[in-house]
Amino acid sequence: MTHRQTLEALSGMLLAMFTAFLSSTIVSNALPTIITDLHGTQHQYTWVITATLLSSTASTPIWGKLADLFSKKLLVQLAILIFTVGSVLAGLSQSVDTLIAWRTVQGLGLGGLQALVVIAIAAMISPRERGRYTGPIAGVMSVATVAGPLIGGVIVDTSWLGWRWCFFVGAPLALVSLIVVQRTLNIPVIKRPVHIDYLGAALIAGGVCDLLIWVTLAGTEFAWGSRTSLLLAGIGVALLAAAVFVEMKVKEPIIPLRLFRDRTTTLATVGSIAVGVALFGSAVFLGQYFQIARGYSPTAAGLLTLPMIIGSTLSSTLSGQLITRLGRWKGFLVGGSILMVAGFGLLATTDHATNMVLLSGYLFLLGTGMGMTMQNLVLAVQNTVAGTDLGAATSTVSFFRSLGGTVGVSVLGAVLAARVTDLTVLGITTAGVPVPAGGDAGSVGIGSLNELPDALADIVRAAYGDATSQIFLVAAVLSVFTLIAVLAIKEVPLRTKTGIEMQREAVREAGAA
Repeated sequence: MTHRQTLEALSGMLLAMFTAFLSSTIVSNALPTIITDLHGTQHQYTWVITATLLSSTASTPIWGKLADLFSKKLLVQLAILIFTVGSVLAGLSQSVDTLIAWRTVQGLGLGGLQALVVIAIAAMISPRERGRYTGPIAGVMSVATVAGPLIGGVIVDTSWLGWRWCFFVGAPLALVSLIVVQRTLNIPVIKRPVHIDYLGAALIAGGVCDLLIWVTLAGTEFAWGSRTSLLLAGIGVALLAAAVFVEMKVKEPIIPLRLFRDRTTTLATVGSIAVGVALFGSAVFLGQYFQIARGYSPTAAGLLTLPMIIGSTLSSTLSGQLITRLGRWKGFLVGGSILMVAGFGLLATTDHATNMVLLSGYLFLLGTGMGMTMQNLVLAVQNTVAGTDLGAATSTVSFFRSLGGTVGVSVLGAVLAARVTDLTVLGITTAGVPVPAGGDAGSVGIGSLNELPDALADIVRAAYGDATSQIFLVAAVLSVFTLIAVLAIKEVPLRTKTGIEMQREAVREAGAA
């Protein structure tokens, strides 16, 4: 493909990626309003995010394996359609439980787009040349990440629209992206015998969902050591153990276990987990921090995340260009991991009264580290695996990144809720503020914030601001594991062949054998 043909094909996928990221991030600043309007709880607040991450995580390796077997173009269009239907139906929800259900459907499409767009780009562009296109890719992701919260904030702040339009607004863009993908994305399908591992897909999805539900509910809905907790954990482990057995036997496994014999793939997978926590956790809890603890509007909360987005955009663009020019990538991964540890560590020192200029500096530092780390971990894996495993390997890294984000949001949400309750009770006890009739100090929270007296609402807001630092401390500890994994990765020279060229060679060699 010529440079122009590559850009034309890339445009359709970038529009699809923009639609997905916009529809995902547009909800972040609207969530406090949605939960308050529907009289939800902090636990449900977390589940609105977790439901999407849960289904996208479980489906990502399945989408990736399908990309090795079928038309990537058709799969991208299918993922866009599923995502759009889920978004529109979520906008029609009349309760938090219904919203969570349709967010699950939305996540199935999101899982496909997260994996398929990166896989299709790898099929068209060689690892050595991919840095030339990192700028447009990072730009689209950053614009969508910035525009989403801002648009969501404006929609929520506009009385004649309301939060439901946060879900409806992506539908027209999705239709346009479907048309553009149809006209511009023409990746050839490499013909070879197809064997779909239905049993492995079902076991992986079931096991992951079971364990994620267990992690999310344990400690709140039931005790960690209860019979229900042990049963859920046992079922999840049994399903995944059965999945490993099946993956070892079938001809075309969803997650080929041979991938983990490669040191780079294994270490990059470990490193991706903390990156997932950074990517999803920061988006979820920063919006809540700015609105609940600091009292900013949804629009202002979106603007306050700009330092992190700017840092991510600049670092990913510059590191991509330098990687193409120099042919070396490990140094950027190490530098990015160090900056992530530092960024999270500094954010762990904040409270409800931290200077906003100082906080913006911490966010810029974190964003810079994320930009240098996130895409380059995927690049390292794509540079080492066989062409026929490109989709499975890419989706495996994305899978564990999403898994880290899902577990991270669930665990961090539980930590935040517990800490907020403790600080609220302490604040009420210390100040001697009376609790409204029929309630108790432990039940006061985000769902009833608008109905609380001013003195009590101020205590709850301060509790959220002070508790948020604790979840960033946990994220900082996890980022240390990313740094250790990155330091252990062995740098391999970047290939000059595209994924399609590698697949054709593999098929020819298999035919000759």
